Amino acid sequence: MEKRDYYEVLGVEKNASADEIKKAYRKKAIQYHPDRNPGDKEAEEKFKEAAEAYEVLSNPDKRARYDQFGHAGVSGAAGNGGPFGGFSGGMSMDDIFSMFGDIFGGHGGFGGFGGFGGGSSSQQRRYRGSDLRVKVKLTLKEISTGVEKKFKLKKYVPCPHCHGSGAEGTGGVETCPTCKGTGSVIRNQQTILGTMQTRTTCPTCGGEGHIIKNKCKECGGEGIVYGEEVVTVKIPKGVAEGMQLSMSGKGNAGKHNGVAGDLLILIEEEPDKELIRDENDLIYNLLLNFPTAALGGTVEIPTIDGRVKVKIEPGTQPGKVLRLRNKGLPSVNGYGTGDLLVNVSIYVPETLSKEEKKMLEELDASDNFKPNTSIKEKIFKKFKTLFE
Repeated sequence: MEKRDYYEVLGVEKNASADEIKKAYRKKAIQYHPDRNPGDKEAEEKFKEAAEAYEVLSNPDKRARYDQFGHAGVSGAAGNGGPFGGFSGGMSMDDIFSMFGDIFGGHGGFGGFGGFGGGSSSQQRRYRGSDLRVKVKLTLKEISTGVEKKFKLKKYVPCPHCHGSGAEGTGGVETCPTCKGTGSVIRNQQTILGTMQTRTTCPTCGGEGHIIKNKCKECGGEGIVYGEEVVTVKIPKGVAEGMQLSMSGKGNAGKHNGVAGDLLILIEEEPDKELIRDENDLIYNLLLNFPTAALGGTVEIPTIDGRVKVKIEPGTQPGKVLRLRNKGLPSVNGYGTGDLLVNVSIYVPETLSKEEKKMLEELDASDNFKPNTSIKEKIFKKFKTLFE
């Protein structure tokens, strides 16, 4: 199913401010919250869709990539089904509550806001792993078709011994006695205006809601160890130099079964020996000898898909541009394909034999080889446009 435009999902304009985006998401989250729509699968999907849109548009870097490249800049298919920057790769409702609860007063869930009963009023802390960055060099051929790349990443992964909990054995984790598992404590303070209540992070468990009684002997209670993972990434066609894709949940693992960071893939282009990229168009500089330019003929032109034959008309002038339609690169947003522009130049020999020199002198004496006024004007206009 094709994804909707994120601005359309939240009902805001493309120039909307960060505050307007935040307010729009808050409104959508309340409207489609599962507690208000029990058993309504459509409302649940819209709730997740709004969260995905907010996650991208609230991040300046991701929003910039989305504005420039559309969904391809922040989303894509991964080998395990996980998305670039989306939620369809296994993000649960709890993860959404955890990541976006800040706009509802800092609570991990939606409980206590608007009377919803399904969420938790806790402030349980969830660690987030750091992001990882990799560079990938692509040829023009790979850019034109899209490509699948595999990366062997050295990173922090959940501890296999304790399954990421950080505790040794099944009884190694206890509910925090101070906050009773909520991750926060309420303090009463007397002021001149009366008693004021403030909610702060629990000092005993650090906001996690539990404490580790017996630490895992393999990870020392962290829940993560240094390891490696092979990640398969499908890079969409039409990407460009400097573009950055993000793959959700494939960065370093978070401590104590926290949220994993993202994998950021920076695109680099491998220079082609014959073709030059100009956005979605490709440029090839064709050097013709004089006889072919004067008499016409057939030459071979390199393209992404191999060499093709192109007819040269008799009397072809230097500076002429031949356009091969749809022989360029596809747009990353799927809006058409560029062209291959063949820029014609004429090769002039640096040295001549006596016979060649004599033939050219005879040709030079012919009026047909003297440029007329119209030809001079055409050449002048071509060079003038280059410097305007």
